Amino acid sequence: MNGDETSITANPRGLSHGTGHVSEPRSHFLGGLLSLVGIIVLPLIVYYLWFCLRDHDGNLFVPEPGDLGLILQTMPTVTSVLIFSGWMLLHAVLQIVGPGRWHEGTPLADGTRLSYRMNGMFAFWVSLGALVLAVYMKWLDPTILFYPNASEYGSLITTVNIFAFGFSLFLSFFGKWKYPNDKRTGNFFYDYFLGTSLNPRIGSFDFKFFMESRPGLIGWVAINFVLAVEQSNREHGITLPMYLVFAFQFMYVADYFWHEPAILTTWDIKHENFGWMLVWGDLVWVPFTYTLQAYYLVEHGHTLSWWGAAGIVALNLLGFMIFRGSNWQKHCFRLDPTKPIWGRPAEYIRTQYGSLLLVSGWWGIARHLNYLGDLMMALAWCLPCLFGSPLPYFYFAYFLILLIHRERRDHNMCHDKYGADWETYCQRVRWRILPYVY
Repeated sequence: MNGDETSITANPRGLSHGTGHVSEPRSHFLGGLLSLVGIIVLPLIVYYLWFCLRDHDGNLFVPEPGDLGLILQTMPTVTSVLIFSGWMLLHAVLQIVGPGRWHEGTPLADGTRLSYRMNGMFAFWVSLGALVLAVYMKWLDPTILFYPNASEYGSLITTVNIFAFGFSLFLSFFGKWKYPNDKRTGNFFYDYFLGTSLNPRIGSFDFKFFMESRPGLIGWVAINFVLAVEQSNREHGITLPMYLVFAFQFMYVADYFWHEPAILTTWDIKHENFGWMLVWGDLVWVPFTYTLQAYYLVEHGHTLSWWGAAGIVALNLLGFMIFRGSNWQKHCFRLDPTKPIWGRPAEYIRTQYGSLLLVSGWWGIARHLNYLGDLMMALAWCLPCLFGSPLPYFYFAYFLILLIHRERRDHNMCHDKYGADWETYCQRVRWRILPYVY
């Protein structure tokens, strides 16, 4: 049904492999090698971006060999371990005991369905409410992460990295032991990177579902809040650009939890094994790179004209409407193809495999119009930082490359699977992402 639902909430890391497990040993070797490179390089990128903010006034710089020693100065501290372990424990408890309805996932290979407790909105408000209350009552000093205690932020990055690597190793052996029949390649690094099981869980507690949404995604908003408090302390108030960035990203995450059941039809939940790629992406990549704009604004406070702010708000709202509307249409269509779209019966192409390719509503305009909405929002999150440095635009540039690559990958996968039916679909829906351009 038109590929997978790609978004920074459906797949917030943007690191999804998504091509399935290849079967040739040579491909296994290459995949293992590339996985090893990714495991080394991606964490270094996160540290590099932070060093740009901390040591270079938000500007890019050319690293020198000696800069690697800076990472050694960010070893875990008692404070960073307590912050992270407390946050993880809080969300694990909220996942287990928080009120919420149970939803069944899509059918597995054997026809069974797993059940998931949907209480993300409860966890979202309770955890953030507790954070705000603790700061307001002065039980917690959020500035402990920043100057003059800047090492705590770096220590937190390292603490979460170490946990992600260790927990991924646990998952690697746990999956082989508990789910011996799940797909894997046999290459240690490739399986460690991609994961050795599809739905690792203990009882009804699903590790992948939990990590996909709770500690990292809500942590993104929590760090933004702490950064806004830090700016308020330095500037004696919060600037309009910081308000915009916080509001846009807060709305995005809150909307994710409002539509939380939709995650059960995404590629990550349905097809991706749960390994380092998703664990590290959920816990490190999301909260420590998606907060770049807010971090940059802490030391680069400025104002915006009313017309500039209005234009950025309009861009974000239009992107949100396209993103949410298209993804929700697809989710509803997957659940019930007879449900009307825009007041008319849904139009689709039935393939020889029985799959349905939606060609009405948003999906009749472009094959991945949801990607366009995502990109519009990403740009709106960067523009409040203006143009003093390219660093705040890292997310937009990275996501643009990612989504174009993913669209090409999905196109090739669907063409291989559906053949002539896919060609008919492409003739019906000509544009890939941006109508009349691409």
